[in-house]
Amino acid sequence: MSLVWDGITTRGVVSEGSAAERHRLADASKTYDWTTVLALLHEHPGLVNTTRPGGVSLFAPLHQAAHGNAPPGVLEALIGLGAWRMLLNARGERPVDVAERCGHGRAAEILRPVLRRRVPAGVLAAMQAHFHAVIRGRADDLVRKASLRLPELGPLLEVPGDEPVWFAVPGMYGGFAYRLRSDGVEAVLVAESWCRVVGGSGQRHEITSAGSRLVEEGFV
Repeated sequence: MSLVWDGITTRGVVSEGSAAERHRLADASKTYDWTTVLALLHEHPGLVNTTRPGGVSLFAPLHQAAHGNAPPGVLEALIGLGAWRMLLNARGERPVDVAERCGHGRAAEILRPVLRRRVPAGVLAAMQAHFHAVIRGRADDLVRKASLRLPELGPLLEVPGDEPVWFAVPGMYGGFAYRLRSDGVEAVLVAESWCRVVGGSGQRHEITSAGSRLVEEGFV
C-alpha cells in the first residue's frame, strides 16, 4: 500500500539508521533547508508525513514549510510527494493553520486542503475514537510499548476513492489497513488487521459513528 500512517514517536522503535534519517529530515525541515528535505524525501518517500522521534511539536515537513513560508514550488513538491494537508500537529493545527497563524497568506492558499471525501467533523471524530478502540482491542500492549501515535482520519478526506492506508504496529508482524467506504453522516470505515505469522489472524471491522462491528475473521 502506497499510503502509510506512520505512528512512530520514539527513537527506540525503529533501527538506528531509520531514526537517523528521521532526525536528518526533521533537522533540515526545521532549518528550512528545502533542497535537503526534498532530496531526502525523494530517497525515502515514506517519511513525508513523519515527525521527529522524541519530538513534542509533531511538526511534519509540511508544517515546517508552512511555518517557514516556503516557496510555492516547495509546498507543491511536498504535496506531490504525498504530504497530507489535513495532518495535525500537537496543537491540533493543519499546515494551513500554521501558515495563517504566521501571516503567510500565499502559503495558506496552497496549503488549503482539497477534500475528495465529505464526512461531518463530529462523525469523523466518533469514528476515529471507535477505530482506536478496535486497534487497542487487538494490540494495546504493543501500542503502549512503542508509544504509537494512532491513525487520525482527517487525511482520509484527501484520499480519492477508497484507497487504503496502512498502519504498521511494531511487534505485531502486521497491522491495520483502513479505508473510507462511504461518505456523509452514514460514513463507514473498513479496517482490516492481521499478523502475517499467525494463520487465520485476519479480522475485518466496519466502523461508523455509532460503534464498530466485526464482520469477518480467519483470513490471511
